[in-house]
Amino acid sequence: MAFNAAGTLRPAGTNTRRLGSSLLYDYDSTSSTDSDRLHGRTRLAAAEPDDPPHPDFLYPHHHLQSGHSSISSTATSTPMPSRSTSPHPQFYPFDSSFSCTSDSENETPPDFLRNRNLWWRENRRSWWSASRRRRKRDGRILRFLKRWTRRLIRHPLFPSQPITIVLSLILLSIFAICLTLLLIYILNPDKEPLPWRAYCSNPSLTANFDPYPPSEPYPFHRVDASSTKPSPFPPQDLDSLSPTGIFIGVFSVDSSFERRMLVRTTWATHQRSRDGAGEGDDGIGTSRTIVRFILGQPRKDWERRIKLEMETFNDIIILPMSENMNRGKTHTFFSWAAINAWVPPVYSNISVTPPSFSYSNHTASPPALAPHDSPHAWQDQYTAVPQSWVRPDYVVKADDDSFVMLAELEARLRVELHTKPKSSHGRTPEFSSMLRTETTASFHNTTLIHRGLAAQDMSGSNLASPIAPQVVDDPLIYWGYLVTNRLHKFMAGELYALSWSLVDWAAKDPAVKGVTKGAEDKQTAKWMKLHPRSSEIRWVSERCWIYDHPRSGTVYSHGFLYPSEATRIKRSMMSYMDKTFIDALESSQGSNLPSAPAAWAYSTVSTFGVRYVPPLPDLSIRHSVEALVEGSDMSMIREGSPMTPDYAWTHREGRKTRYEGKRVGGTVVVHFIKKNIWYLETALALLDGEEQSEFEKFQSQEIEKALARTPTQSHMTRRAARTQRRLS
Repeated sequence: MAFNAAGTLRPAGTNTRRLGSSLLYDYDSTSSTDSDRLHGRTRLAAAEPDDPPHPDFLYPHHHLQSGHSSISSTATSTPMPSRSTSPHPQFYPFDSSFSCTSDSENETPPDFLRNRNLWWRENRRSWWSASRRRRKRDGRILRFLKRWTRRLIRHPLFPSQPITIVLSLILLSIFAICLTLLLIYILNPDKEPLPWRAYCSNPSLTANFDPYPPSEPYPFHRVDASSTKPSPFPPQDLDSLSPTGIFIGVFSVDSSFERRMLVRTTWATHQRSRDGAGEGDDGIGTSRTIVRFILGQPRKDWERRIKLEMETFNDIIILPMSENMNRGKTHTFFSWAAINAWVPPVYSNISVTPPSFSYSNHTASPPALAPHDSPHAWQDQYTAVPQSWVRPDYVVKADDDSFVMLAELEARLRVELHTKPKSSHGRTPEFSSMLRTETTASFHNTTLIHRGLAAQDMSGSNLASPIAPQVVDDPLIYWGYLVTNRLHKFMAGELYALSWSLVDWAAKDPAVKGVTKGAEDKQTAKWMKLHPRSSEIRWVSERCWIYDHPRSGTVYSHGFLYPSEATRIKRSMMSYMDKTFIDALESSQGSNLPSAPAAWAYSTVSTFGVRYVPPLPDLSIRHSVEALVEGSDMSMIREGSPMTPDYAWTHREGRKTRYEGKRVGGTVVVHFIKKNIWYLETALALLDGEEQSEFEKFQSQEIEKALARTPTQSHMTRRAARTQRRLS
């Protein structure tokens, strides 16, 4: 008597494949391992008894006579498990192909199982087949890689010793660095210095960029050689025009506290930045200029410090977004400005009534002032009834590595605001007389006109009724440094200005909201092309007076520039004022014309791609800053030259001579100031200095003595006096 694998007795020597009329299918031995079958046969052969049991004990008669075999007894439906049901050897089957039934297998299955549909099995098989094919394909790729890797490693030239492995890694690193530098060079459009001397010689050629010329393909518009006469700046009646309202947003991050303090204590509040050169204008021009810092949400470690800084200075704006540069911060800033940007009104009496625009009557209560705001705003704050603030004419985006001369920026934007818009691709006149309306009324009546109120006759008043202001279309101005290459045309991101109408439109237009990710200055240029009146937008470029720091060594860098040096450059470039000059300028803008001469990019201070080195070692602070001024004697000193630093410092030009006796007309923005020490150098160069140098003072004294000694002046003395008066 023996037991089968299910723990029941079976007759010995009986054919396990057929019993009665029931046909039992062979057990699928593939479902168990070879080791299980081997051990099972060995142990069962040793423990098999001699007496077989009666078959009726194993299989009842009613099952044998039914004539039906159990469906669940087939090998496909109930395969024998690979693991034995009992740990004892006597319960292992001696035959791996043997299968038996159990009580559950003898039960009659329900009808819904007898005729069950196998569609789900077919789907599963197709999925299984696809998975097997995918695994086979992946395995083929893996085997291919392993085979070639093995061949590579077994190659005789493959490094196998430690020294050869180290040398190979070094060579691979050098190759990766060279490849990276090559890609940077290929993708970088700035491969040669720009002809900045040509830009300064004739700013009118690059001032107005027309993205939609009438007969030329975008973006080039040929200029007639006969129209290359430079237009003077500033115009004679600049101070008679109403000041422009400007809101400047300086982009910063939470950790740049030191840079924000440098901005607050230098160009945002300094008198020479707000008033201009010489005696200035008493800050009237920049009385409507507001400077604020734009930040994203600060990090946890900086939250309290930023809150304390906001309470102290009242000049920080926190945008409702995480800190970033090219993921929508600029558009969020302009969207914020369209709702919350306000500037002071016109405080002073002016001879020209400001133009009236669609936003001129929008007012709001004055906000809390910052320490570097205009003194006129502070004076109005302490009056009994402070005047309401109005919408700005421009919203300016600037970087915190830019040094901005506020009076220079305001003067140029004021000229553009009062310039008559050009008609259908016609030439823009230098100045618009249509926007200027003379008035003889008092300041009170002028304020009424500015607010759009009609002046009425007053009984008993001798005041004449002023002329009502002219209502003109809102200006569409996009101002900055125009970067032109074969790929893009945009205003550089260090500083650019949008007129109020463009800001209000960009904040509300749904198409603009989808063009906010990427290089922010390039995205802003794309907004201008989406405007419904894009052909009427004035792209105004300032390429002479916006440049990089002299130490930066970029294509946009040269020495600190003043109007006196610009005048000397214009005289030296007069011989190029022909068609060749225009072609060379257009070649620098990305056309296929021959490149500009190297002399047009020459600088006495910096060289493109070369790290700046002072002309002489061990220069003093003032001498080293003077050496950064373009065209100065200090910048041209070299070792072995007869001129000494003291001589060059004594014979330098004073601020009055450098600005040619004018209030504005010089540097607007110095960019790429990556180090705080560079920032301080820029502040000393542009904001410090005496009105007259030692040599100029000596000349003035000698002339005065000569005039006092000789009652009758000689011809030469009178000529020297006139020359000195012209310089001063």
